[in-house]
Amino acid sequence: MKSVPSQLPEVMPAAYVTALGGPELITFGELPVPVPGPGEVLVEVEVLTVNPVDTLVRSGRYPTPTPFPFVVGRDLAGTVRLASSPESPFRPGDRVWCNSLGHDGRQGSFAGFAVVPADRLYPLPPEADPVTAVAIAHPAATAYLGWFVHARLRPGQTVYVAGAAGNVGRAAVQLAVAAGARVLAGARTADHRDCLAAGAEHAVDYRDAGLADRLAGLAPRGVDVFWNTSGRHDLDLAVRVVATGGKVLLSAATDDTTELPVRAFYVRDMSMLGFVISRARADDLAEAAELINRMLRAGTLTTRIAQELPLSATADAHRRIESGGVRGRLILRP
Repeated sequence: MKSVPSQLPEVMPAAYVTALGGPELITFGELPVPVPGPGEVLVEVEVLTVNPVDTLVRSGRYPTPTPFPFVVGRDLAGTVRLASSPESPFRPGDRVWCNSLGHDGRQGSFAGFAVVPADRLYPLPPEADPVTAVAIAHPAATAYLGWFVHARLRPGQTVYVAGAAGNVGRAAVQLAVAAGARVLAGARTADHRDCLAAGAEHAVDYRDAGLADRLAGLAPRGVDVFWNTSGRHDLDLAVRVVATGGKVLLSAATDDTTELPVRAFYVRDMSMLGFVISRARADDLAEAAELINRMLRAGTLTTRIAQELPLSATADAHRRIESGGVRGRLILRP
């Protein structure tokens, strides 16, 4: 039986569940410190953040293996304490981050220590604030997958990002601008200044009854990629503003069904591309991490921090995410 090295504690604080269901099932207590296996690294956790997908996994709405007791959470920033082999690319003391725990049988991040597969762990640049890094890790990786893995975004293309003031939306604007794309942002009027500061060329009110005409005026040839990051999909709008041969990205949904104007889609060679970060390949996430780290060094990735909380507040944080209305990221510390 594997044991924790003597220089490390035997137990750690953790937020975990022993069955799937509501946030009231989250227990804050102690669990044994895990021991890394082949190809894994033990990380002492410094900061965490809550993602909407964390609540879907905990509730069972997003089916994935959850070995009980199951530690919740995806993302972390922290410090390497133990590597499983001398061949590991990481050494004790390295500052690191991760954004893909708590899925496919992997334990989550919401604990004092976490075991991370080495191919899903990334160095934290010395210049980077760990709070910013953990807050942006999931949204920015989602943006990378959407633009570069699925939509194949190219410099000079025009994109429309709805929900541009949200967590994923802001990252999508910043990554598209960095790639040389022209960005039109959809958000509430009160958020237009933030969208423009993130690099959008124009910001429009997504509730505007004349939105289609407004976008047509800004992009007479149509937008190359249409992405509503909020999950409120208006495909009637998409077929009116997307260029022939253009693409619609789907990465979230507020409803299980929506109307699809089929004829308008196929006669204009439009494509609809759906994806989730949970199914991303490790090498795609590693490429995303390289870009994220370059932008963290340059200070060109920003996000909004809503509040910092102790790890013991995990259940309340899940309730707040599920109820909606949290603007920005909830940060937790063990």
